[in-house]
Amino acid sequence: MSRRQLALRAMLVVITIVLVTAIALPRSSMQAQSLACSVDYTRQNDWGSGFTANVVITNNGSSAINGWTLTWTFPGNQQIVHLWNGSYTQSGASVSVSNAGWNGTIGANGGTASFGFNANYSGTNSDPTSFALNGVTCNGGTVPTSVPPTSVPPTSVPPTGVPPTSVPPTSVPPTTVPGGPYQAEDATLGGDVSVDSNHSGYYGSGFVNYPSSGGYVEYRNVDGGTGGSRTLRFRHALGATGARTGQLTVNGSNQNITFQPTGSWDAWAVLDVAANLNAGTNNTIRLSSTGQDLANQDQMEVLSGVTPTTIPPTSVPPTSIPPTSVPPQGRRQMEALDRGVVRVTTGSGNLVSWRLFGTDPSNIGFNVYRGSTRLNSSPITNSTNYLDSGGSSSSSYTVRPVINGQEQAASEASINMSGNYLSVPLQIPSGGTTPDGVSYTYSANDASVGDLDGDGQYEIVLKWDPSNAKDNSQSGYTGKVYLDAYKLNGTRLWRIDLGWNIRAGAHYTQFLVYDFDGDGSAEVACKTADGTRDGQGNVIGSASADYRNSSGYILDGPEYLTVFDGETGRALDTENYIPPRGNVSDWGDSYGNRVDRFLATVAYLDGERPSLVMARGYYTRTVLAAWNFRNGQLSHIWTFDTDNGYSSYAGQGNHNLSAGDSDNDGYDEIMYGSMAVDHNGRGMWNSGLGHGDAMHFSDLVPSRSGLEVWGIHENADIGSALLDARTGAIVWHTGAGDVGRGVAADITASSAGAECWGGTSGLTNCANGANVGSTPSSSNHVVWWDGDLLRELLDGTSITKYGGGTLLSASGCSSNNGTKSNPSLQVDIFGDWREEVIWRTSDSSALRIYATTNTTSYRIYTLMHDPIYRIGISWQNVAYNQPPHTGFFLGSGMSTPPVPDIYLR
Repeated sequence: MSRRQLALRAMLVVITIVLVTAIALPRSSMQAQSLACSVDYTRQNDWGSGFTANVVITNNGSSAINGWTLTWTFPGNQQIVHLWNGSYTQSGASVSVSNAGWNGTIGANGGTASFGFNANYSGTNSDPTSFALNGVTCNGGTVPTSVPPTSVPPTSVPPTGVPPTSVPPTSVPPTTVPGGPYQAEDATLGGDVSVDSNHSGYYGSGFVNYPSSGGYVEYRNVDGGTGGSRTLRFRHALGATGARTGQLTVNGSNQNITFQPTGSWDAWAVLDVAANLNAGTNNTIRLSSTGQDLANQDQMEVLSGVTPTTIPPTSVPPTSIPPTSVPPQGRRQMEALDRGVVRVTTGSGNLVSWRLFGTDPSNIGFNVYRGSTRLNSSPITNSTNYLDSGGSSSSSYTVRPVINGQEQAASEASINMSGNYLSVPLQIPSGGTTPDGVSYTYSANDASVGDLDGDGQYEIVLKWDPSNAKDNSQSGYTGKVYLDAYKLNGTRLWRIDLGWNIRAGAHYTQFLVYDFDGDGSAEVACKTADGTRDGQGNVIGSASADYRNSSGYILDGPEYLTVFDGETGRALDTENYIPPRGNVSDWGDSYGNRVDRFLATVAYLDGERPSLVMARGYYTRTVLAAWNFRNGQLSHIWTFDTDNGYSSYAGQGNHNLSAGDSDNDGYDEIMYGSMAVDHNGRGMWNSGLGHGDAMHFSDLVPSRSGLEVWGIHENADIGSALLDARTGAIVWHTGAGDVGRGVAADITASSAGAECWGGTSGLTNCANGANVGSTPSSSNHVVWWDGDLLRELLDGTSITKYGGGTLLSASGCSSNNGTKSNPSLQVDIFGDWREEVIWRTSDSSALRIYATTNTTSYRIYTLMHDPIYRIGISWQNVAYNQPPHTGFFLGSGMSTPPVPDIYLR
């Protein structure tokens, strides 16, 4: 029997099962209750060629509606281009909108569900006046509620409202998209799944068996053809008597799918599921068991010809509800996070705080629950924190958004701290001995964060430094460098061993953690070499190569750039590092100091998706190379080299860098100290002020148009200066001096905008250099910590208030990088907009994430949805660590933050 005949035979088995099930349904289950409804269609914005509309469905009856589809016909040539809180299809003027997974139920007696959209048009823009809900005109008449809109028996509709069907529609014969079928045994397998061959009838070399403890099959680089509406066909066998449900994740968007029994483990059937895929091979599809055995999986095919009607767009995840007054289609890809609810114990009870998303509507409120008890009498709309004076150390919390008076689904349970910090246990690498007989041990060093597994919660990527780590100017052997990934509960996901051919020190390993390919899970990128072992133990290049010279420097051998999978640590792609070292003396010395000065950052060079920018050199020759990571591969975009037409830019780099849209053209530029590189790899400006140790890029002077760069310099003529970030023009500067430390932040309300110190006379106003106070006690990091809008001073393991006392002293913790006294990371990792600080314990047995115990009356969306701040977290661990800044002025007297132009993946 041919393969196609086997598939047709399996389909007939499924058809028979479905028909028998439908015939066996009792008559009472097919009877429909009814209710009355109305539709409110409101055009909110109209700019002549397009408009935004909001649609509210009201259930005026006494029974709830479970699952809905609203249809209408436009009176003109309006064409929807983006819709949120639902999914849509449009054919000509006819529109069909179905509920998303989170708003499928409309409560009785006035319950509502709403969605909005953007549309284009020409000519007149008249509003539709007639609507049908689930096939019945919605003008106060009755509407069936017990039968889903697609008329599929209720047992076959998963909780998300996406109806998988056993047989594809016969009116549009599906065809296989190039790239399939995909054998399950060849996919990425996780958990306790196994490849078996003890049943007959499978294709390929075997099939995948799911145990009850959980596991998954993940198909990567799946070809979606031209993208859009597709059908995923899963060939499976289920010899059990009952149906089994698993979770399907398509490019980060989750839904449940249910497999019906096939009669025996040797009888194979197909299950078709509607999905939206990206064009080309930029698709990741995972099928996970959910605490029970799942059907055996043989293969997956991608079919065209079936149009999904109930899958929410992948760019608008269920946890994110776009503003009702602002067109929601964002330009920049950002992370789809959970609410990040956290409980911090204070002397007055429990402080509960949570995230406001950059895509939340302005009128959103929140209800706070301790267990099943709601604590607030009315939705909280002026902040994203709540002090529960009746809470205990065993209390757990959730929050529920409230939109247009309707309470939404509950968040995940709170992260519960022990006092004011969360402890993340670590696994310390074993020490060793260098070739010259010197022993060394390890301590936790710099860290970064990213959502490595796509669950909406950040994980931590940590660099381990040996005790003999060296500055580039120091000779001597060092131990290896390791990168670990940890979940917040201390589970280690993987360890990457960078090998003997990567030297240890602040200037060698600049690692970036970001979702570069837009699949909803972050990757890790860094410089590698022969002997690097990925998180699965696979060796890059030669495992035996050792290029260390007698002084401990590594001045020979290949150099690579590698992107690793964030969840497994597996090397996804490795390319030659740009630029190669070439002649060591070309970089400023001949013994190996300046040749190995590396920097790195994320930047949205196309204005939409993140790219990697890896750099080498800043004392003399300076080279920046931009890369994209798409469809599992690195691709080189451009190289900026001071040896190629930009000789005046040589020697203008810092020990740190930043990136952001400095000229308001929609694309990011790289601020590289006393110079900037445009998004296209061309020199943008060069102030000529030379090398410096610290630089700060933000809207430091809100009364002035655009963004600014404030930096310190080793130039004897100008110790510090404020620059226009668009042109590099010097706004003001201080006198001569070799300045080693400097900070810019709003730390006092006595002067407008941010203040600057370092290479100045006391504390100065960033707008004009005028003295506004005494020099702060530290010139290191600054952090948004207490309840006001000012930043506090972060130095060593303490947080202090300018002109005040100590707010936090992290007893039992240590800072990093010698006299730099850096934390492992400061970041808005969860809770409201204020930052958390991550230090290592003094014995490196754990990381501690400290959070504020102060309430705040200010409501600001999570800083991680501000592109410049989020980029700042990516480069914070680079070389001489500096604090991140927002792309808007956040301080005393600030304006309402701009709505970020983002979409969430």
